[in-house]
Amino acid sequence: MRYPIRRTGQFRKDVKQIDKLLSVIDKLAKGERLSRIYRDHPLKGGLKGKRDCHIGDDWLLLYAIEDDELILYRTGTHAQLFR
Repeated sequence: MRYPIRRTGQFRKDVKQIDKLLSVIDKLAKGERLSRIYRDHPLKGGLKGKRDCHIGDDWLLLYAIEDDELILYRTGTHAQLFR
């Protein structure tokens, strides 16, 4: 038996956010420069060599490009990532 799927409004919003993340990852994987709206920048201190960009207001992606490879470290809020 296959169940019918009903998506709530909140679920649709959540998926839209995931689509934004996947779009950014795709751009990075293609070597494209991110738009200024993502506030992409290098990190300092113990995270030197990594970068972060803003997927949403308080949703970030931590990543690096090393040896021709895109490395995805973490995604989450400022509070989750920088405790």
